[in-house]
Amino acid sequence: MSKLPDPDTPANKPATKDSKTLWINSPALERFTKEAFQAAGLPEEDAARVAKLMGEADLQGSDGHGIIRLAPYIRRIRSGGINVQPNIKVVHERAAMAVVDGDNGMGHLVVSRAVELAIAKARECGVAWVGTRASNHAGPASLYARMPIQHNMIGLYFAVGNANHLPPWGGMDMLLSTNPIAAGIPAGDEPAVVLDMATTVAAYGKIKAKAKRGEPLPEGWMIDRQGKPLTDSSRSHEGFLLPIGGHKGYGLALIVGLLAGTLQGAAMGRDVVDFNADFTTPTNTGQAILVIDLEAFGGAGPFKDAVDTLVRDIRSSERLPNVDRIWLPGEQSHQRRSDYAKRGVPLPEALVHELDELANQLSIRPLDR
Repeated sequence: MSKLPDPDTPANKPATKDSKTLWINSPALERFTKEAFQAAGLPEEDAARVAKLMGEADLQGSDGHGIIRLAPYIRRIRSGGINVQPNIKVVHERAAMAVVDGDNGMGHLVVSRAVELAIAKARECGVAWVGTRASNHAGPASLYARMPIQHNMIGLYFAVGNANHLPPWGGMDMLLSTNPIAAGIPAGDEPAVVLDMATTVAAYGKIKAKAKRGEPLPEGWMIDRQGKPLTDSSRSHEGFLLPIGGHKGYGLALIVGLLAGTLQGAAMGRDVVDFNADFTTPTNTGQAILVIDLEAFGGAGPFKDAVDTLVRDIRSSERLPNVDRIWLPGEQSHQRRSDYAKRGVPLPEALVHELDELANQLSIRPLDR
């Protein structure tokens, strides 16, 4: 085997023997996504920005957060659940922090604005925290943790998930979400170290992707209300996600929610709106980015050299039997990005048919094959 099991790592080939996979080039996905959002009312510049970020999600293999989300986003917009022309603004601010109110705009727009502000503040202060409120689902956490890397900065990202799928440890009321964490650490010659993880064993986007492909869930991802394994992806609404590390994952999900949601005045606990079922109520989603400028800690060069050394030590360390490679966080996404840029992004045939129907509804050109 090439690596130890990691259920939160996207599969390289999402197709199964029961489904056909179509390989679509990334520019075609971005073009289609941009035109769909424009048809739904987003200004061209905003539509292009969201499309690019969603395209990057698919390109790195985050198949639960890319174009698979397009139809639900459009449905929410057309139902009045998302503001297509938001006034995104700073409502609280000091030298090294800010809170951005997204005015119920697309989460991708709100969070990318927050990251840009955090980078600018970190350049002045060394460290900066910028949180959001009145935001929406924004795709994979790693998109935003990676942004500071280009500026020789570290990015640490936290978010409240857009639906509660996790009860407190030992409970049955779903009061917590997947509440993801991501970290982007610059390296020198090696790929950046990028960790993106839900505080549950699997992100709910992966459950949706499995259901779209007609695949069963691995045992250990979800349980039903009797505490028994739930492996039928079409019945995911009947059960709970499991936290990573048992009670420790529950505690981590709680802390992330308090930092990303409660601190900024965003939804948490019972106030979280299930955007998979409710397309009209504003979600008031909260996210937060912490950016650290390496220049404030002695310079980027020495740090990146040290990261390279550690990465190589880990990669070349002694392996268990039948393990032919030790992976660093983000390496597989890095390789996938290069591969998909050349051969295209794999999409299930059922999803492509769904996108064709969406094109017809919006009167736009279908997805280029």
